[in-house]
Amino acid sequence: MFIFDAHLDLAMNAMEWNRDLTWSVESIRTGEIGMSDKPDRNKNTVSLRAMRKGNIGLCVATQIARFTKKTNPLPGWKSPQQAWAQTQGQLAWYKTMEDLGEMVQIRNYEQLNAHLELWNTSQEKKPIGYILSLEGADSIITMDYLEKSYEQGLRAIGPAHYGPGTYAQGTNGTGGLGLKGKELLREIERLGLILDMSHLNDKCFWETMKFYDGPMWASHTNCRTLVDHNRQFSDEQIKELINRDAVIGMVMDAWMLASNWIRGMSSPGGLGITLHTVIDHIDHICQLAGNSDHVGIGTDLDGGFGTEQCPSDIDTISDLQKIPKMLQKRGYSTKDIENIMHKNFLQFLQKTWK
Repeated sequence: MFIFDAHLDLAMNAMEWNRDLTWSVESIRTGEIGMSDKPDRNKNTVSLRAMRKGNIGLCVATQIARFTKKTNPLPGWKSPQQAWAQTQGQLAWYKTMEDLGEMVQIRNYEQLNAHLELWNTSQEKKPIGYILSLEGADSIITMDYLEKSYEQGLRAIGPAHYGPGTYAQGTNGTGGLGLKGKELLREIERLGLILDMSHLNDKCFWETMKFYDGPMWASHTNCRTLVDHNRQFSDEQIKELINRDAVIGMVMDAWMLASNWIRGMSSPGGLGITLHTVIDHIDHICQLAGNSDHVGIGTDLDGGFGTEQCPSDIDTISDLQKIPKMLQKRGYSTKDIENIMHKNFLQFLQKTWK
């Protein structure tokens, strides 16, 4: 089955983890034997080959660069100008992948439909389609830079990531949007960008709902009822997103799948975290909605973690193909399964861009 993954940090892996994503997953792992600078060395799950093997022909691919003020203990760039330059380096990597025929940027309705038609053909090596998204808006120096990003193909944006941000407060952050945040939302709406609600803290979430009237989704967020943490959405938030015709992508990060996860100590196998756990979150949203129209896949695989912190039955991203049969065993119809694996996000894009 064709799969749409609504959240992958591909350029981050290429530019900061120094991974050549044209290699196989196994070759990348071999090249990282003996490295210990990052906890997921030799445990990666994503490559462009693995995506093709898993028929993951389209994804939302990120630019990400946090700007941190002196009082912020989180890692990041010391100025928004540096953060902007980092996102431009990431964009340059995507462009080189296009030059190789490995990827293709999808910006509009016509390109989306043409890409889907291509993936229905028997062509042997198809380019992975990517929709460019910015995770955290700290690198947007002024609104002129947001317009530059739009001209470069940016089509989705999340105002915040972790902690305090320039425009909004993210996971574990406190406070609301402020004037800069509202200015950003006005410009997002004017440009017709998709607003990614993932990572917004509760206050910013509800302020955004009052202030913003454009298209929105949550590329990668799970359910707070099942794992109680502010990174997840409450049932009230999920229902509000459903009312706004949003789609919510389910994340494969183990700490978001187990309420008793202890960083550096827990393991997916030890806590019994599998793709069935992810399906519990999928099912919870379907039950709240009364249908399968508002949930999809947003794995965040290799988003700073590898097999040490993802479902134990995932070795590479191609293992997402296990999900349809699991859903079928849960009683989901073929139509429901197609909705979850690709149609919901695709139809959202077609409606938004048409």
